[in-house]
Amino acid sequence: MDASATSMPVVDPNGSPEGRIPAHVAIVMDGNGRWARQRWLPRVAGHKQGVESLRRVVRACLERGVPVLSVFAFSSENWSRPADEVSGLMELLSMALQREVPSLSDSGVRLHFPGDRSGLSARVVQGLEAAERNTAHNRRMVLNVCFNYGGRWDMVQAARQLAASGAEITEASLSKAMALSHVPDPDLLIRTGGEMRISNFLLWQSAYTEFVFTDTLWPDFDAAELDRALAEFARRERRFGKTSEQLPQAQASAVADTRLHA
Repeated sequence: MDASATSMPVVDPNGSPEGRIPAHVAIVMDGNGRWARQRWLPRVAGHKQGVESLRRVVRACLERGVPVLSVFAFSSENWSRPADEVSGLMELLSMALQREVPSLSDSGVRLHFPGDRSGLSARVVQGLEAAERNTAHNRRMVLNVCFNYGGRWDMVQAARQLAASGAEITEASLSKAMALSHVPDPDLLIRTGGEMRISNFLLWQSAYTEFVFTDTLWPDFDAAELDRALAEFARRERRFGKTSEQLPQAQASAVADTRLHA
């Protein structure tokens, strides 16, 4: 992807600025319901606390210079949850948009909401569109809040776009038609809550992503937990099919090419 497309900081396409901080962190925010249950609270209370955790993590990513953060807020499978929980999540989203967007914009955060909007209410869709429009000028960080999103849905909608236009379906054309084509693929994916799966999140984009799983429930996830995941990422050797001996030359060439086209 051309680094100038979103006016983000120049990064090594093989991973991170100067090899330390991931260019794109993705998070499966799991454990809200269990956090609430442990405290004899309704599940929606866990989701409300999860919003507070997201606020902390966004601030921590800004402080650490992470250019892109993508979070799995509501999956296309979550519609099967109890009706009162789903309605509570929709109401929580509407409230969060009203409360959080101004401060996010002041911090230089650009919002995107990848996902299928066809099943959402007009009120929710209008809120998403307004948030995207009102933060479109920001360049410090891109925050993708994936809502009513699924990795399989993403691949299907991309293929349908290409078929409808008569374009050839290739790896490159599919990538450009994906819902997150405006950002590089994730370097690091964190899942909280102890489960060790990605649950239909960013399936196409995670081909070479590093995974970190933590037992910490999402409402308890904070800057210290983020730093532990970043430290684990920094210890990984990302070869992308190459040998360890080939990496220094390949990384130097990639950085030079990125700066040339920025």
